Amino acid sequence: MASSPKESQKVLEGIFAINKPQWASSAGVLRDLQTHFDKSTLFAPWLTHTKRAMELSNSKKKHIQNLKVKLGHGGTLDPLATGVLIVGVGRGTKCLSRFLECTKSYECVVLFGAATDSYDAVGKIVSKGEYQHVTKELVEEKLAQFRGKIMQKPSVFSALKVDGKKMYEYARAGGDIPEVPARPVEVEKLELVEWLEPGSHEFAWPKEEIDGTEKVGAERLLGIRQKDADVAASRGKKRSRSPEDALVTGEDPVSKKSKDDSEHSMSGALPVEIASTEACLEEAPVEATPTEGPADEAPPEASSADGKKTEPTEDVQPIEPSPAQTSSPPNPPAARLRMTVTSGFYVRSLCHDLGIACNSLGLMSALIRTRQGDYELEKNVLEYSDLEAGIDTWEPKVQKHLEEFMEKEGWEAEEVLDEEEWKEKAKEQRRDNDRNKSYRGGRKQWRR
Repeated sequence: MASSPKESQKVLEGIFAINKPQWASSAGVLRDLQTHFDKSTLFAPWLTHTKRAMELSNSKKKHIQNLKVKLGHGGTLDPLATGVLIVGVGRGTKCLSRFLECTKSYECVVLFGAATDSYDAVGKIVSKGEYQHVTKELVEEKLAQFRGKIMQKPSVFSALKVDGKKMYEYARAGGDIPEVPARPVEVEKLELVEWLEPGSHEFAWPKEEIDGTEKVGAERLLGIRQKDADVAASRGKKRSRSPEDALVTGEDPVSKKSKDDSEHSMSGALPVEIASTEACLEEAPVEATPTEGPADEAPPEASSADGKKTEPTEDVQPIEPSPAQTSSPPNPPAARLRMTVTSGFYVRSLCHDLGIACNSLGLMSALIRTRQGDYELEKNVLEYSDLEAGIDTWEPKVQKHLEEFMEKEGWEAEEVLDEEEWKEKAKEQRRDNDRNKSYRGGRKQWRR
């Protein structure tokens, strides 16, 4: 049974998870947690214990005075996204790397008919395509090629660098676009959980569009041929390309391309046997930093769409359209997908590539990370609203999660000594340190 935070003098550390709200950055959530934790009696023992250790190691006074509860996260979620954000406290930050390698589950909404520079609904539109032919049956058919072990390219508009330059900088310059090879990932589960017919939902394309030199570079980077972009822009006209001729980066061939060639040029999921000839770029997953940083992957994740649903299914997480999405004349269909994937998988790339596979375009309109490792929404994840409810609500929950983690790891919580005991122990420690310095100094003189 958990002890009362006000009575406990034990140092609590470890891992817990929080449900990140939409439009908050992962780093911002950590700052919010730190603000609450620094004022909490639950973490007073940790602060006291750490400050004392810093004093013995002769740390600078200003560093001791400005000490805050040490926090880190195990996999970034973009502001658009909601869902499980793993948080490490104190010694728990050293355990975050294991959560970068575990499987994760997501629920997303892919909106058809447009591609953006960020592959999601908060970017700028790079190109538009036909979507009237995209049906539930077509999407379910194309999802098959994205299951199992596949090759996937990271979002080309991430902070990924090639030859020291970020990919989106190449697009803005309008020059030659370097090839970014795919890398292996695994999709353990991928299913269509809800089909949203045109007019039955509120998801919409972003208003802003890229033009000029940046548009040309962006289309090259996304693998969109100028001829296809021009044809797609002409509403009501028949597309001039076949499904096999969908994307050939930077080329405008007269003859029909083979299926292998078109799939090689896709920016996302490719069958392993087809992509095996491509060199694999070693690039750490965006979420691969247990601290602050860009992410996809965890790219953005979100919550609920109003509007009637033609074919609702059970246990569907509600997802809301982003503020950047407003109702507009285009009325494309959308699909709600649910998946379980391995580390390094980009959900936004899946949405982009699914649109291409359907001989259209697609963007990620919403995303929720429902599970990461053993932490799952509505089971063992702290709700962000608990912080707003007050210390009496969130403090016992966080304490419970940390104590359970420490018990699982076999960590014994260190008891903070009272002031008198600490002073005595500090004196002994300093005497030992002085003796060690004197001994080491004598050894050096003897050697000389």
